[in-house]
Formats: sequence, C-alpha cells, structure tokens
Amino acid sequence: MQIEVRPATVFADVATMVGPKRPDANVCWCLSYRIPSKQNQELVGLRRGELVKQLVQEDPPPGVLAYDGDEVVGWAGVHPRADTTFARNRRIPSLDEREVWSVWCLRVRPGHRGEGISHPLLAGAVAFAFERGAEVVEGYPVDNRGEKVDLTMAYVGTRALFEAAGFTKAAETTSVLNGFPRLLMRLERPAP
Repeated sequence: MQIEVRPATVFADVATMVGPKRPDANVCWCLSYRIPSKQNQELVGLRRGELVKQLVQEDPPPGVLAYDGDEVVGWAGVHPRADTTFARNRRIPSLDEREVWSVWCLRVRPGHRGEGISHPLLAGAVAFAFERGAEVVEGYPVDNRGEKVDLTMAYVGTRALFEAAGFTKAAETTSVLNGFPRLLMRLERPAP
C-alpha cells in the first residue's frame, strides 16, 4: 500500500470521508472547529455540504486527503489556527502570535483502519501546512495513556500518534474528550 496525501480539492472525496450517507443529515462535515460556533449551529442539512463545496475551492482548502491509488482512504482537517475556533478557544490555549496551523481531525475510512494510514496522513497534513508558510503545526490529541479511545472520539488523534510524527507536548489544556485530557502538541518548522 502506497499512501499519497493531497490537498482536499475534490468535493466528492471530502464528502466520502466526512459527509453523511444522506445529504440532508446534520453531521459535522469537519466544520465544528473550522467555522464560528454560531454559524456551525445555524448551518443545517444540505447547507453544510454546500459550505464545504465552497471551502474546497479556496486556497488553502480545508484539509488534506489520503489516497491508496485512486481510492480516498483518509482525511485530515488542517488550516491556519487564526481561521479556526481554536483562535478563541478557552480550553486550548494560544501560546504565541506565530504563524500556527492546527490539525484537528484525522479520519481513516472504515475498511482501512488498522493499516497505519493515520501516520502518513498526519505527515501529509504537516507538510501541507509547512509548504503554505506555517511556522508551527499544532495538534490537540487525547492523552489516553495507551487505553482504548471510543471510535467516535478518536478523530483528534492520540499523544502517541503525534509523538511518532515528531510533535512534543507544549501545554496542558482544560479540554477533555472521552474522559481523557487533551494536550496541546507542537511541531516546529524545520530550519532551512
């Protein structure tokens, strides 16, 4: 298996990864951290997908997709922190004014989980951010200490996944997900 990570510019592939089975269903579409809370609550049904269709046409698009050949198998939400709700999040601190990008969602398609796709997916999200000027990439994974994380809450990643990608713990947070504390982890842009 050769995983290739590309910018999320193909709406149908983004819909495969984060969209609902029924287009009018109110699922996340990976918007909950990407748009203001009020807008997220007001945006329902088909309008959620319509917004994502617009976002994939922007530069930068809202994330990256992982492919095994022509098949989409993974999604990562990654964008400048200033354009996300993390810019004002009271539970996850902002550490400085540098050009920080956030990775907030990692999703591997059912049928492909357990194949190690999350590692190249996270590496691709980091590369995407650095190629577009990020000085630092942050993630906010759970510190699950090796315990099982409920699949519906695993989208934030684990401390071990981020450490394997070279991230280090930068701060504690007051955010808790699935009973586990979330950490603020960072990876600095490599020196030229």
